[in-house]
Amino acid sequence: MATVTPYLLVENLTKSVGSKVLFSNISFALNKGQRIALIARNGIGKSTLLDILMGKTDYDSGKITWRNDLKVKYLPQKMVDNEAIRLLGHKASIEDFQKLSGGQQKKLLLQQVLDDEPDILLLDEPTNHLDLDTVVWLEEYLNNRTTRGEKALTILMVTHDRYFLDSVSTDIFELDEHSLYAYHGNYTYYIEKRAERIEAQNAEVEKARNLYRTELEWMRRMPQARAHKAQYRIDNFYELEKKAKQQRNESDIRLTVKSGYIGNKIFEAKDVCKAFTSPSTGEKKVILDHFNYVFSRYEKLGIIGNNGTGKSTFIKLLLGEIPIDSGCWDVGTTVRFGYYAQTGLQFDESKKVIDIVRDIAETVDLGNGQKMTASQFLQMFLFSPNQQYDFVSKLSGGEKQRLHLCTVLMRSPNFLILDEPTNDLDIPTLNVLEEYLKNFQGCLIVVSHDRYFMDKVVDHIFVFHGEGNVQDFPGNYTQYRLEQGTKNKEQRPTGQDTKTEKIKTEQKRRLSFKEKRELEQLEQQMPLLEAEKAQLEALLSGGATNPDEIAKASARYQEVQEQLDEAEMRWLELSEIG
Repeated sequence: MATVTPYLLVENLTKSVGSKVLFSNISFALNKGQRIALIARNGIGKSTLLDILMGKTDYDSGKITWRNDLKVKYLPQKMVDNEAIRLLGHKASIEDFQKLSGGQQKKLLLQQVLDDEPDILLLDEPTNHLDLDTVVWLEEYLNNRTTRGEKALTILMVTHDRYFLDSVSTDIFELDEHSLYAYHGNYTYYIEKRAERIEAQNAEVEKARNLYRTELEWMRRMPQARAHKAQYRIDNFYELEKKAKQQRNESDIRLTVKSGYIGNKIFEAKDVCKAFTSPSTGEKKVILDHFNYVFSRYEKLGIIGNNGTGKSTFIKLLLGEIPIDSGCWDVGTTVRFGYYAQTGLQFDESKKVIDIVRDIAETVDLGNGQKMTASQFLQMFLFSPNQQYDFVSKLSGGEKQRLHLCTVLMRSPNFLILDEPTNDLDIPTLNVLEEYLKNFQGCLIVVSHDRYFMDKVVDHIFVFHGEGNVQDFPGNYTQYRLEQGTKNKEQRPTGQDTKTEKIKTEQKRRLSFKEKRELEQLEQQMPLLEAEKAQLEALLSGGATNPDEIAKASARYQEVQEQLDEAEMRWLELSEIG
């Protein structure tokens, strides 16, 4: 039987940065037609590993063997100008390339890499900055290219886009605790098998701890006779001690931060118009055209659209960072914005991580009288106690974005605006953030290309079609795509206008599925609260004589009244929409 030579063979590879070990003695092979996704927390060494494979970064020890006569192309997450020009050849000059947006640059470089029809493609966060239509196209293209027999494309990629992972990958490699674990399957399969691995590891550690206690007693019993003890048992004791002291901090962390009170009035857009005119061509680009909308309390809105249609500009207009041409924003007095920008904050690189957070506050209010220190709060964002005392300059790009997110949330905003929050964030951080946003007692606007993220946290979406054309869709991204697919299959009568309607003042927003459920629950809850209120009134009017019973009933009456007021107000809001 003939031996199949792998395209790439990595043996016992080790890499450290200073005193920090990224990975130790990892080995793997990359075979023809495989589509491997590399997953790890930020700062563990995903991008470093790709750079090592391409010869851009040195490593400590190990062996890397590529098969001869293979065409290998690499698209890094961030590319300096000379790399971009070398990749593009004579198709651009540097000035033209710099004028393009981040998304346009990524598309151009990606297209050039794919046009070269490589045998092996290394991609570092390929979906970052791409609009959703391009991400879907890329999925379909890669899936088609990997089934072309002799021309089959082999892929090694780093990505946090979980739908993209599920669609494209055949295997998952996970860097964890300096080691590499391989899973033959997509992201859904990986999640299941990883949980089994962690459970088995935890059981082994617990078993080691029980045995360690026994061996520790044996080591202590007769220290004067230590020299006569079996040396192999002593050696085993120290190995056992290392294993027994292993700690596993899994991301079953739940981020809870108190959001400030927000009133019934959030913001209203009244006939807002905004357009830009190109100074070179004189071409007019419309962002908003007589845009009208009333934002509701506790609303969670997602914004999607192709690059250049005005998604990020819409956010900056709302925040007042860019002036509007006409119309007005009417923002409620209780609204306190928290803004996470895709460009991030410019931190003082000479400061330590803990000092960045302490400059804002020493403690964070979690609500219900609970507080958390700055250090404890950072741990919820997966910064270990040791890492908190690292200088900001030592953080990876993703870790800096995670720190930026931390500084936004710890200020307890009641209206969060997140512009591409998933770029550069690792999957464990995304899981923590998603759980937080699902339970966030405030308003939310998210601009994102991450379909998995959007599906989990938003109630409805604005679709920016360009030229001021904004569609309000009452559902999440997947539901929108399904509806679009159905519409595309239907045959339209000749002459029918296929243009999507803009949002108008007279066009009322429909209730989302989640809001309909909330309305039903309120209609069941309010009669129960009314009944309890009547019982308490009867009790306080003469039915109770015990002072403790009266005090307890009085306190409960106040709670019920507040709950009833809140429920009635929310019922009125939802009834007006529905």
